[in-house]
Amino acid sequence: MLTLKLIFWILLALVLYTYVGYGALLFVILKIKRLMGFKNTEPSLPSDEQLLPHVTLMICAYNEQDIIEEKMENIARLNYPQNKLTVMWVIDGSTDSSFEKLQNYPNVKVVFRPERLGKAAAIKHGLDHNDAEYVIFTDANTMLNADAIREVVRQFMKDNVSCVSGEKRVASRQYGQVASEGEGLYWKYESTLKRWDSELYSAMGAAGELFAIKMSDYHEAPSNALLDDFMISMLMVKDGHRIAYTHQAYAMEYGSADMNEESKRKRRIAAGGLQSIWWLRSLMNPFAHPKVAFQFISHRVLRWSLTPVAMMLLIPISIMLTVYRAGLIYDLLAAAQLAFYTAAFFGWWLAQKGRKHRLLYTPYYFLFMNLNVFKGIFYLIGHNKSGTWEKAKRG
Repeated sequence: MLTLKLIFWILLALVLYTYVGYGALLFVILKIKRLMGFKNTEPSLPSDEQLLPHVTLMICAYNEQDIIEEKMENIARLNYPQNKLTVMWVIDGSTDSSFEKLQNYPNVKVVFRPERLGKAAAIKHGLDHNDAEYVIFTDANTMLNADAIREVVRQFMKDNVSCVSGEKRVASRQYGQVASEGEGLYWKYESTLKRWDSELYSAMGAAGELFAIKMSDYHEAPSNALLDDFMISMLMVKDGHRIAYTHQAYAMEYGSADMNEESKRKRRIAAGGLQSIWWLRSLMNPFAHPKVAFQFISHRVLRWSLTPVAMMLLIPISIMLTVYRAGLIYDLLAAAQLAFYTAAFFGWWLAQKGRKHRLLYTPYYFLFMNLNVFKGIFYLIGHNKSGTWEKAKRG
């Protein structure tokens, strides 16, 4: 019984630390850091615009003809000198009229080859045609705020910053769209953690909706990387550089249309997370990377590996402790879990009907994300069986 109780508290502590404790700990550490006078200095851009660096804005897109006009209108509104900005579209493998539509924009650099080899290969292909030191990546279906490029460039002026991550913001296609609203809630929490991570030392990865790299510090991601943007950014951290995070440069996109679409995304992200943990396992060594190991394990590794398992194991252990009458505290915690999963069930039930109740939907989306970690395991197994895993190890 004592062993069972010990396992229960270890698992519960792991879950609470991952989703609540790490954020609370970061908050306290940063409060102390600020009180002691350690504040991150914010650099200023040069007043003479001709001193701003040349930047490439790269959009890797596949069959995105319907969004090209809207995207180009968004780019035209960006507050950055045109003679300092190269807009590049990489449309490898596209079979629609993307190439023809882009010919209407003479200042756009179009990179194309008929083979579709995946986004990582498209990024590499685009970079082969790039001349700028700073490259900003964004998706075709994400719209940037007017000062996004200026803010990204400003972040590069900070000490040892080789990658900049912007903020992802999620909009609903229509009011009450449950997948988008759940995703938006998640990204608000995630953005706060990224901002605090960056202030402590470095953000733990960048998302493809909006991130930028310094080419002199760039390392190519493995060709079969499921999270190519995350790998590109974290390989820079592995080299001793930092990822700066800024909420003042953001990319707005529509969330998933429904939970099935969202599940596919989360499954692939979970598989890519597990893949990345293996490739970046050296960052978990606290003797070689003390700050990064703490942040990487707390923010990424636990969430993508151990914690979802711990959540599932808590269910049968709680039942056993209740049956064996281990004590009132275990009965109360079992009841709390039952209430949580009941709320998640009704949140799912309402979501199936296209309705949303805030108190019920939050536990559903939280559980939904964790269940997709297990689906991601099977996704990765299938990915590995294709032979790409061995290629990655050889690379």
